[in-house]
Amino acid sequence: MGAKTRTDTIAAPSTGDAKTAKSNKITVVRDVESLRVHTRAWRKNGETIGLIPTMGALHEGHLSLVQAALRDCDRAIATIFVNPAQFAPTEDFEAYPRDEADDIAKLDRMKTDLLFAPDVAEMYADGFSTSVTVSGITAGLCGASRPHFFGGVATVVNKLFMQSLPDRAYFGEKDYQQLQVIRRMVRDLDIPVQVVGVPTVREKDGLAMSSRNWYLTPEERATAPLLHQTLQETAAAVAAGEACADAIARGRATLDKAGFARIDYLAICDAETLAPLDIVDRPARALVAAVLGSTRLIDNIPVPPRP
Repeated sequence: MGAKTRTDTIAAPSTGDAKTAKSNKITVVRDVESLRVHTRAWRKNGETIGLIPTMGALHEGHLSLVQAALRDCDRAIATIFVNPAQFAPTEDFEAYPRDEADDIAKLDRMKTDLLFAPDVAEMYADGFSTSVTVSGITAGLCGASRPHFFGGVATVVNKLFMQSLPDRAYFGEKDYQQLQVIRRMVRDLDIPVQVVGVPTVREKDGLAMSSRNWYLTPEERATAPLLHQTLQETAAAVAAGEACADAIARGRATLDKAGFARIDYLAICDAETLAPLDIVDRPARALVAAVLGSTRLIDNIPVPPRP
């Protein structure tokens, strides 16, 4: 007999036409073998697979990734796994927002084909001792204040790629350094997955959608959109010819005055390598991370080309 599998919603993998055989009920699996039962059948049928890795607490930003995968691929797999390897002991692993039932309902409404929602023991079995490290591009920005973070990201994303073997994987541009780290890992390790970046989804006032926005008090939420506004002003200034250091200093002063407790970085960087720039003479990105109350917020935008 084969290995036992765990499937919450029983739905046999389709062997019919890729465009018409989708169930109206999402299938939820919690172990790798169950996941592979479905992906093997889809690949045998010639269907393409899009993967959307998440940590749950899904919002419209996540759902835009699902929408992109459904547009591009025959099958879409979302994953929900709050990855402990991405959190330092002082960070919010236990408090990170979780609402699996709501997440499943949202994915079901999108007609996502499958949710892979493993527990920690499934992803990191006893004796787990392997990690993936991406150097260079992880040194600055979020990597400076969270040196553990990108090793955890690279390891778990690599595992998800190996477990599901997707054709494409979808990540939001809000986590721009993470997106570039994953692209570098895929390129360096010859992983046959196309990494697709999807534009940041924002609230009406410009705040980038994030699961951590849930932590903000009403007063902090009213201040938070200044992060995006400051990014826009900083990017516009350097695009108009102002020295990066001067524009950054003014932006930091704006955030300080508004009551941000800590500014981890406000930077103008090469759009691919994330090397800091003194002048903008190539495609560039403006990036920021700052703490408001107890919540760390990040955002980024492209720097417009000089007129």
